[in-house]
Amino acid sequence: MDHFIRPTGSPPVNGYSHAVAFTGTMVAVSGQVPVDGDGNTVGKGDAEAQVRQVYANLSTALKAAGSGLEHVVKLTVYLTDLDDLPAFRKVRDEHQDPARPPASSLVKVAGLVHPDFRIEIDALAVAPGAE
Repeated sequence: MDHFIRPTGSPPVNGYSHAVAFTGTMVAVSGQVPVDGDGNTVGKGDAEAQVRQVYANLSTALKAAGSGLEHVVKLTVYLTDLDDLPAFRKVRDEHQDPARPPASSLVKVAGLVHPDFRIEIDALAVAPGAE
C-alpha cells in the first residue's frame, strides 16, 4: 500500500490519507454497528464504548477474510452526532498507524437502523497474500 497523506496542494488532514493505492485482493466489509456477538447493543449513550465495539466487529470481519485493521485502505464513518467525533478519533488512533492512515469519509446522518446506534463504519481493505 502507498499512502498519500497530504499531496502537495491538498488541504490539511486529521488522521486520514487523501489517497491510498494498493494491489491485492480487495475485502469489502459491510457497515459494522455497536452490537456484540450475542446481538446486544453495546454502550447505549456511550460513544466511546460504541466505537470500540464497532472496531472489534471490523477486526473480526477482516480477520475472517484474511486481513486486518492494519490493511484497511478506506473507511466510511457514519455518526448521528458530531459531538462523538473526538471519541471516534481516540479509538481510531489506537487502531491505526498515524504514518499510514486509510482514506476516509465522515458522514453525519439523521439516524441509523437502530435508534440507540451512534456510529456505523464500513471498510475496504486488502488481503495480503491472498490470490
